[in-house]
Amino acid sequence: GTRIICDRKFLLECKNSPAARTPPCCLPQTPGVTSLAQSSLAKLEELKERNESEEAMPDQDQFEMDI
Repeated sequence: GTRIICDRKFLLECKNSPAARTPPCCLPQTPGVTSLAQSSLAKLEELKERNESEEAMPDQDQFEMDI
């Protein structure tokens, strides 16, 4: 096999190139990989609503205790 050897300066310059900042035009839309899955968006909204409702409710004991 052949090894490709790049120096540090070249790799740092590649990081700032415009091609490294944008996704390729022919990239397929794969839910959960290249874009957020619709089910994950729904789950995020549900968790957000749940957290807001928990914050609105006053603190309650998990179990009621009869003495």
